[in-house]
Amino acid sequence: MLWTRHRNTLVGLAFVSPWLFGFVLLVAWPFAASLYWSFCRYDLLSNPQWIGTENYQRLSGELSTGGRFAQALWNTTYYALLAVPLSIALGVSLATLLSQRIGGRGLFRTLFYLPSALPTVAMAILWMWLLDPNSGWVNHALHNLGVPRESLPLWLTSPREAAWLPQFLDFGSKDALVLMSLWGVGNFVLIYSAALGEISQALYEAAELDGAGPLRRFCHVTLPLLTPVIFFNLVMGLIQSVQAFTQVYLVSEGTGKPAGSTLMLSLHLFLSAFGDLDVGYASAMAWLLFLLLATATWLLFRTARRWVHYA
Repeated sequence: MLWTRHRNTLVGLAFVSPWLFGFVLLVAWPFAASLYWSFCRYDLLSNPQWIGTENYQRLSGELSTGGRFAQALWNTTYYALLAVPLSIALGVSLATLLSQRIGGRGLFRTLFYLPSALPTVAMAILWMWLLDPNSGWVNHALHNLGVPRESLPLWLTSPREAAWLPQFLDFGSKDALVLMSLWGVGNFVLIYSAALGEISQALYEAAELDGAGPLRRFCHVTLPLLTPVIFFNLVMGLIQSVQAFTQVYLVSEGTGKPAGSTLMLSLHLFLSAFGDLDVGYASAMAWLLFLLLATATWLLFRTARRWVHYA
């Protein structure tokens, strides 16, 4: 009996060994190594040299003086605070519209989802062409709507403000990145559509009998029952926005231009590690970013009990 139990254990371990090997090699080891390197001076060419908390002190100094890390943190925060709420609002709105009984609903759902299925590189190149200040379709459409040609935004080629907008609606390169992210909102629409299909029609009928109009039914029935899915997409969207790299690297040609306005934390980390070969500094930045994301996620979970409603 004991031999049979040990044999079953060994057989089970043999089946999961590919996953265990991949986890240790690709997750656990890099995780532990980066923590050690964050306290070292390491350039990938020589052995790591222990320097204590100097890398973290350097990051703290850049935060206080407005250095590159502070700029990257601000750019990432700005991007996340715009891209995540707007993607949720747009996703819920489109899913609600597509839940109506209209002809060709399946076709519209497919069309909205297709952009999110495109490769990130192809999407970034397409938007670079659309936002070209001279020949792009976006500026061409704005010009046809009456915006003077000299006031058209330069989008990704300049961090300057859009002269035709009020000051509080300044457009810059980070806003262009937010616009690019909203184009791929189709995956959120798909999730919200599935959640809307799970809401009982009896609730809408009861609200209608009580005299609630379409807007009140949406605010008091649809939104509360969508909050678990909104919370999930909020957490995932926050993580994805901080990890955005491919499109940022392409539109800035790997430099964070113009004037560092597209220097996100992910790009700054990559350039520090593989451009400047300052792996210790990059590892410290990665761990600080991990702690910031963990704190933000914890705060979201703490506040979720006040606004997330489960059926």
